[in-house]
This record gives sequence, structure tokens and C-alpha cells, in this order.
Amino acid sequence: MTGSPLTEAELGPEAHRRLGSALFNYAWTLLETEERRPEQDDDMVHAAHASRWHWSRSEVADLPQRLAVGEWQCSRAYAVLGRGEPALHHARRCLDLAEAGGMEDWVLASAYEAMARAARVAGDRAAFDEWRARARAAADAIAEAEDRQVIERDLATLDG
Repeated sequence: MTGSPLTEAELGPEAHRRLGSALFNYAWTLLETEERRPEQDDDMVHAAHASRWHWSRSEVADLPQRLAVGEWQCSRAYAVLGRGEPALHHARRCLDLAEAGGMEDWVLASAYEAMARAARVAGDRAAFDEWRARARAAADAIAEAEDRQVIERDLATLDG
């Protein structure tokens, strides 16, 4: 490949924000695809990571929350693929960010859900049960009904 990488001046914070959002949505579409081809599995993981990276280069007011959600999506992608170790790694990163605080109430519930899902994929039933219980308790405390329903739908998929 010839040429140099893009500089921050060539790809500024607003472009990073748009790319982070578009890649998140693309990864989410792939997560919801029931019969993905192997190359779509790869795209899903790469898009989730790229989304998280672009968010880290944006200048949005809710950056810590965006980063936590990005880590959540990376964890979810790996969990869907049955890859326990990277699912746990990204779930822990999500949890660390969420526990730092300053985010909407649903983010912590999502972090707990990610930990439960990753523990299940990793084969740790005791951790799965513990994190699922924490996620349910945190979901019950979410103020907005719509936000609570989103988390409850995710939690329902843990039992299936």
C-alpha cells in the first residue's frame, strides 16, 4: 500500500463520530442476522472493533458511555460466535467503564448482561448465574420503561 495513514486533520472528530455510529449499526445488523456466512462473522467482529475505535477518536459529550457500549458490542459479537475469552475481555472493559459512573442507568445493566453472556460462553455457570442476577436487579432499577425493555429483551435471550 502506498501513501500515508489519514491524519486527524483529514479525518476529524465529526467523521469519526459518523463512522463509529455507522459501523455500530452495521455490526448490529450482522448480530441480528440468523444465518451469517463466515465472512459476515469476520465483518461483524471487525465492524464492532472499528466502531469502538472511531468512537474513541470522536469528541462527543457522552464519550465514556459510547466506549462502554462499544466494548459491550465487541463482547456480544464474540459471544455470538462462541468465543469466550475475547467475550469476557470486552465485557470486563465494558464493566470497568460502566462502574466508573456518569452514564445512563441502563449501561450498568448492559455491562452485567455482557458479563453473564460471556461467562455462559466461557462455560462458567456460577459466574453466569451471578452476573445474570445482577443484570436483572440493575434492569429493574432502570427509570425509563423503554430502556428497561431493551435490557429485558437482551436478558431473555440468555435463557434461550
